[in-house]
Amino acid sequence: MQSETTAGTTPSGVREGKPGYTCPMHPEIRRARPGPCPTCGMSLEPVPPPVSSTRLEWVCPMHFEIVRDMPGNCPICGMALEPKTALPGEEENPELADMTRRFRAGAVLTVPLVVIAMRDFIPGISAESVLPHALMQWIELILATPVVLWGGLPFFERGWYSVVHRSPNMFTLIGLGVAVAYVYSVIAVLFPGVFPAGFRRESGEVGTYFEAAAVIVTLVLLGQVLELRARSRTGAAVKELLGLAPRTARRLREDGSEEDIPLDRVQPGDLLRVRPGEKVPVDGTVIEGASSLDESMVTGESLPVRKRKGDRLIGATVNSTGTLVMKAEKVGAETLLAQIVRMVSEAQRSRAPIQRLADIVAGYFVQVVIAIAVLTFVLWAWRGPEPRMALALINSVAVLIIACPCALGLATPMSIMVAVGKGARDGVLFRDAEAIEVMHKVDTLVVDKTGTLTLGKPKVMELFAAGSFDETSVLRFAASLEKGSEHPLAGAVVAGAVERGITPSNAETFESIPGKGVTGRVEEYAIALGNRGLLEDLRIDTAVLAAKAEGMHSEGQTVIFVAVNGRAAGLIGVADPIKETTPGAIRQLHEEGLRIVMLTGDTRTTAEAVAKKTAGIDEVIAEVLPHQKAEQIKLLQEGGRIVAMAGDGINDAPALAQAHVGIAMGTGTDVAMESAGITLVKGDLRGIVRARRLSRATMSNIRQNLFFAFLYNALGVPIAAGALYPFFGILLSPIIAAAAMSFSSVSVVGNALRLRGTKV
Repeated sequence: MQSETTAGTTPSGVREGKPGYTCPMHPEIRRARPGPCPTCGMSLEPVPPPVSSTRLEWVCPMHFEIVRDMPGNCPICGMALEPKTALPGEEENPELADMTRRFRAGAVLTVPLVVIAMRDFIPGISAESVLPHALMQWIELILATPVVLWGGLPFFERGWYSVVHRSPNMFTLIGLGVAVAYVYSVIAVLFPGVFPAGFRRESGEVGTYFEAAAVIVTLVLLGQVLELRARSRTGAAVKELLGLAPRTARRLREDGSEEDIPLDRVQPGDLLRVRPGEKVPVDGTVIEGASSLDESMVTGESLPVRKRKGDRLIGATVNSTGTLVMKAEKVGAETLLAQIVRMVSEAQRSRAPIQRLADIVAGYFVQVVIAIAVLTFVLWAWRGPEPRMALALINSVAVLIIACPCALGLATPMSIMVAVGKGARDGVLFRDAEAIEVMHKVDTLVVDKTGTLTLGKPKVMELFAAGSFDETSVLRFAASLEKGSEHPLAGAVVAGAVERGITPSNAETFESIPGKGVTGRVEEYAIALGNRGLLEDLRIDTAVLAAKAEGMHSEGQTVIFVAVNGRAAGLIGVADPIKETTPGAIRQLHEEGLRIVMLTGDTRTTAEAVAKKTAGIDEVIAEVLPHQKAEQIKLLQEGGRIVAMAGDGINDAPALAQAHVGIAMGTGTDVAMESAGITLVKGDLRGIVRARRLSRATMSNIRQNLFFAFLYNALGVPIAAGALYPFFGILLSPIIAAAAMSFSSVSVVGNALRLRGTKV
């Protein structure tokens, strides 16, 4: 008996931070598992979670529209509801524990029951050497009753629940079949005289089917145990993600001292120290130190990533070597890890279009099976051999037991759950099941340039000095003046100087000329930098720079002209570097049969230069305004193309929404991620290759599951009805039918789990 506790104390059996259950009328009653209140008998309800945590909800693994605020059974299919969002750690599944207890007890009683029932077929044992037949039947009744009435109680409850809600399901068939076999056998023992000759064997005895009823219950319980264990593994990816987050963070106080605090107490702006071997507590930015971090658990990238001052840190990644001081920016539900968990959980509960056929079939399945069972009974009672009534009964029970609508219902959801989890581990987040289904059909990939093909951060690519000036002086003068500018190119110039070990000076004066550039004084030198128009306005001769500037332009660089004391001093070529992985990713995408189109608002010269460097862009559409991107996607779709769009900016959001599949770079904006069906956590185009391969494998797996489920039921039901008897004299025992039914659901889940090992 579980102990009771008073409110405010930790309940017995309920570990801190894990859900417990309490009575709505007697809150002092606390339990670790759901059940009735010992005081008033009302069902216990989940203890309300803290205000800061997410409300725990339960959802059906087959019918995601069924959501409840407490555990229970689905009113449509009868399956036990599961937590909508996985909980960290190894949580005990109450249903699995209950089914396991019932199976073990049922197995202990069913084994001797089967031995007794099969005594006539055991060598060396004759009818005269055992107890009288009537006494044996009473022993069978005693052994079978707890198995059927206690072990099979969940099936009867769910079967009755389905009748009340007018949603017949698998448990309707199981409950009906077991009840018919058991009740018939009980009447045969208690009142054998009521049965006419059609129910009697040649010896005149009325046969009983206690062993069939008990074995059916035990085998179905075994199937439920195996299925629940397998289903728990489909959510392993979310649990792994939840387990990544550290429990504490080391915060720096204003006086320089340090303290370890729970993760939920970290606030944006806090300074946190991350020592070697520790996990980064939340998302933020490095403000001191340098180190290499293992980000594989979040991004799927196996190689360590070097981090230094100003670089972004992702919560739950592991610091390898150096000590870092970081500034917390996103905490709690705003961290990347929390967003990933939310997206994965929602995607696993989404419904794929391919499931519609299975849903339609399942909607009529149980009614059709019951009709076939009734027809089987009528035909065997009318034309079957003696004892025709007994055979009619046992064959109709076999029909009820072998049918498995559960296999049809689980075929798609299980594959989707495993695939979404697999993708999350590889840095590919699917927003819903439809994105998985459509991705493998895509034949055209439209990519944005900035932040997708390129890093999205302008960088000094080339320097050129004219006359008596040297490259170091040109960059130092430019960086000194640009320190006071907020222009994106100014940041690139300053960063370029710092990378080359150049220390910029302070500008004495600074003036910005819109559309042209900036001017000012640095160390008593008059500095001007900007486009060619700025120098021409200042009547500075740029002839010495013209040829080199043209060459830089052809390479896709933005050229900054630098003048010192009225003389052309040099050029700074700034460009957005192409990601190192882009050329290889483009090549792999071509191998996947995709046509690749670059869609950018940048100039055609720059776009063509980038396309040339990537060596794989099939078409370039440049100088496109943000609202025109969606129109370009629509034109491709009207041409019969299945289009995926990859982008990272706010201006890409309409195009991402318009495409058949929108793909957002995880390094981009939240708006882009919200508009996309797939998010690549690493922001690497190779993730599209992984997404496509996983999509292909998933759809193949779903088709295998659906084919098996349809084939199993199409063959199993007629065989159970006796279709083979006229030709081969074969009848299917309800025991074999129960084993086959249990195997069908387990095999579907097991096949779905194979996706975890798919190489993408």
